[in-house]
Amino acid sequence: MSIKESELILNADGSVYHIALLPEMVADNVILVGDPGRVETVSKRFNKIHFKRQHREFITHTGEYNGKLVTAISTGIGTDNIDIVVNELDAAVNIDLKTRTPKDKLKSLNLIRIGTSGSLQADIAIDTFVSSSFGLGLDILLNYYDLEPTDFEQDLADAFEEQLEWPATLHLPVFVAGSEKLLNKVASFSKSGITATAPGFYGPQGRKLRLNPLLPDLNEKLTAFNYQKQRVTNFEMETSALYGLGRALGHECLTVCTIVANRIKKEFSKDYQKSVELLIDKVLDEAIS
Repeated sequence: MSIKESELILNADGSVYHIALLPEMVADNVILVGDPGRVETVSKRFNKIHFKRQHREFITHTGEYNGKLVTAISTGIGTDNIDIVVNELDAAVNIDLKTRTPKDKLKSLNLIRIGTSGSLQADIAIDTFVSSSFGLGLDILLNYYDLEPTDFEQDLADAFEEQLEWPATLHLPVFVAGSEKLLNKVASFSKSGITATAPGFYGPQGRKLRLNPLLPDLNEKLTAFNYQKQRVTNFEMETSALYGLGRALGHECLTVCTIVANRIKKEFSKDYQKSVELLIDKVLDEAIS
């Protein structure tokens, strides 16, 4: 049965609506960046660029890097944008856009998010590279999908709820593991740990400007959490959705971030752009298959 026009929205040229991509524009290796301006920071390293597309904040460059096809695409900020990008990348490669039916043979993409993040551990200094062994969803996106946790993911969630005395007024957090295959590829240049994914930048990450956060000691509790040597290393806004949706759709997913702030020591990087550039080089050279 074909997917209805209201559910799979296509542009006049037949491309998937928000990201405006056709199947041939998506490489098997996809670099996800939040900042639209960072797409060119990635693609300037390509030996050749085959496609450039832009629709709203979603900018895509697909080209060749040392003989390998790579797509760099901007997602914007937040799990809601990850919901759009991951679902639409999958639609572009795994749904026949002419017949609107899923393909018999499905493709698995390597989705690697390169981002910036705040450290929640005093020993993880600014400009350190951190890979996400698990995404910890403090948002609600994955609650809208039928995604069954593994036994260990559920154990992590149960321990988290107990150790942090999680308020009954908030939805229960979820844990989702990253791709072991991709984590192994970045192990030589990054520390790994749980990445907390927040639904906002201020109150949801324990920041106070003029409004008081509901959980003023959230960061301290996240820092103290430990279950079978798994600890929360950093805070950002996309990873849990990337990991959950990617796994449900059959893709390999990884987030690796450079630490721009240490939330415990109250320090901020003096030149995080230099660190981002180095991280891009590392990922392209060592994580792209």
